[in-house]
Amino acid sequence: MRTHFRVTAATAVVLSVVLTGCGGGDGGDTAAKGPVTVTYWTWDEPKTVQPVADKFNATHDTIRVKVVKQADNPGTAANLRNVVASGKGVPCLVKNFGQVPGLVGEGLLSDVGDEVEPYVRKGVFNEASLLGAQAGGRYYSVPIGYQPSFMVINRKIYDQYGIAVPRTWDDLIEAGKKLKKHGIHVMNLAGEDPSTLENLVQQAGGSWFATEGDTWKVDFLSPESLKAADVVQRLVDNGLVANQTYMDRPALINYFDSGKMVSLPTQVWQLGNYELNYKKSLGDWEPIDLPQFKDAPSFTAPAHGTGLLVPKGCAHPKEAVEAAVWMNTTKEGIDASYQKDIKQYNWPGAIPDPSPWVDSAVPDKLFGDRKGEARKVILKAVEGAKDTWVVGPNYTGVFAELQDQWAKVVTRKMTMRQALAHMQKFTVDDLKSKNINVEG
Repeated sequence: MRTHFRVTAATAVVLSVVLTGCGGGDGGDTAAKGPVTVTYWTWDEPKTVQPVADKFNATHDTIRVKVVKQADNPGTAANLRNVVASGKGVPCLVKNFGQVPGLVGEGLLSDVGDEVEPYVRKGVFNEASLLGAQAGGRYYSVPIGYQPSFMVINRKIYDQYGIAVPRTWDDLIEAGKKLKKHGIHVMNLAGEDPSTLENLVQQAGGSWFATEGDTWKVDFLSPESLKAADVVQRLVDNGLVANQTYMDRPALINYFDSGKMVSLPTQVWQLGNYELNYKKSLGDWEPIDLPQFKDAPSFTAPAHGTGLLVPKGCAHPKEAVEAAVWMNTTKEGIDASYQKDIKQYNWPGAIPDPSPWVDSAVPDKLFGDRKGEARKVILKAVEGAKDTWVVGPNYTGVFAELQDQWAKVVTRKMTMRQALAHMQKFTVDDLKSKNINVEG
């Protein structure tokens, strides 16, 4: 079943703004002669986006997509805030740089629910791709989906010490205890990145936020959250994890390649980077199903997706949605994303069946003679994908606070439960300070 939020007057207050799909920006009257121009801002390399836009333009007469390269994620965010505030030069599609509810709360996005819903009813999108494009039960972006989550392990090291492939998180912890005797970490938990905790909460079927009528409900100490916290705590308490930062990417990759850390929760988009940069361990890795909680009723992979943003002030929301859907969900659009140099397509994370494009997502050398196993693992992750993750209206600030608490947890300065209790109070107090109805 798809998750819905009731749209109420109070919810509108929570989201801070009432948004419309019209205004300045891409400019022009939709009734004017010639094709409507949909300007698309992205910091992706042109080779990943421009061919798709070119294919769209070659096959459509009434809409033209114009790709405008942005410098980076922060630059895109700053530029969009400026043009929305001025009402001039507003693009109609923007690569997402934040969580949709928070961006809606800033007054940056247009409600395009009426434009997106017909595609949802037609089954264009997979179920797990929808929630991440919404706020308050309405669409403010076009679903482009999620990356399937699984794990890769250095099978050579596992086999060297006679350690079984982990099927559950308990198995992983036991593997870590055995590997520790040989000076090897079973996983890496970077001090600035609490995404492992978030993913575990989602995999357990939980969320820290929910809505009930016109009230936000906050629960960082739910059974699902505590189940996730227990896994993290045992990994930390037993000294089973490294804390290599993501800030120095070359050093991080070298560490992963060294054989001193042997299990990586990962996603499709990261595989090519591993293949390109690993020198010592290329061919030693094996894709495996993401470990499960031992009492899980069914196989589950967390899958919180995202969407292409439709900014407030976009003059042509209907055309913007049509273009975004075509580029990200049709065979023609996906096929146009093929990059010859890396032999890969952009991952089609929004569609129900990505199987025709799975093989190209798996690099040639990373898994050695286990490459064929990757297809099964990736498709199982797609089939088991579930998104329970509701993002609160103050999540930008909440995440920053969580990063601070997480760093203290992984360095053993506080427990995971203490951090969650702190986050509960912090989040509720912050919402109250913003005059938002909250319970928790």
